[in-house]
Amino acid sequence: MTLMPLTRPARLRAGDRVAVVAPSGPVPAERLEAGLDILRGWDLDPVVAPHVLDVHPRLGHLAGRDEDRARDLQDAWCDPAVSAVLCARGGYGVQRMADLLDWTAMRAAGPKVFVGYSDITALHEAFARRLGLVTLHGPMTAAMTFLKDTATQESLRATLFEPESVRTLGQDTARGLVPGRAAGVTLGGCVSLLAAELGTPYARPSAAGGLLMIEDVGEEPYRLDRILTQLLCSGWLDGVAGIGLGSWAECGPYEDVRTLLLDRLGGLGVPVVEELGFGHGESNLTVPLGVPAVLDAESATLTLDVPALV
Repeated sequence: MTLMPLTRPARLRAGDRVAVVAPSGPVPAERLEAGLDILRGWDLDPVVAPHVLDVHPRLGHLAGRDEDRARDLQDAWCDPAVSAVLCARGGYGVQRMADLLDWTAMRAAGPKVFVGYSDITALHEAFARRLGLVTLHGPMTAAMTFLKDTATQESLRATLFEPESVRTLGQDTARGLVPGRAAGVTLGGCVSLLAAELGTPYARPSAAGGLLMIEDVGEEPYRLDRILTQLLCSGWLDGVAGIGLGSWAECGPYEDVRTLLLDRLGGLGVPVVEELGFGHGESNLTVPLGVPAVLDAESATLTLDVPALV
């Protein structure tokens, strides 16, 4: 089965209400408030879900109980006054609460914008499979990169309000790792989460026909080797059209990471472009998932066939 383009939500406009949720790890209050100020500066009306600042009573790596995190996300998504749902931070926890969501009710609520990365990769996959919806792999409201990096902020702002202005993605550091040019539908996120999703009801059966956009943080080369080998041996990468690589923060010397990526991905015979500027690095450019696009290793760019949002 080849990936097909997904339904694109409507772009945002001044005055739109956006909900901030915390599906994964605990959120620092001061960073959340700074992120909300940025959103207000874009003439958005951010509302914070009731349990965003919770911490699980026994498991301190979680932003509150599974059922509370799920309820916050579902209530925000099903609120007709909310035009977008933005994640406050990643960490870990999405896989624990995905089964607690009423996907039928969320599908009935209709398309809207959803933004996040890192652990939120599990929700990107679930939204694609259960809702058939384009989502945005982009910065989270309480993430330091969003608070400090103007390129990260502008990439998200432009995608939300003027998506036709960011049809070509890339940055000065991008370059072809494996030559070629390929068309397909974007998918991906944090590669360790994609591997962890295999065998669950939310994982796609294959990346065939897709332009796979991957990155990660804190995974040493031998662990990345294991993750990529799992995706290869499972057959999940069979038929992938091309691969775009983001940042590999805290994954060891980049030359070692590059060598490993080339070793594991070079044999697929598809174009690979590195350092496209998304993920856990110094900048986190917004990448729409579920949109038809072209990956060109010669120009080291990803060009969307259509804007991310309508």
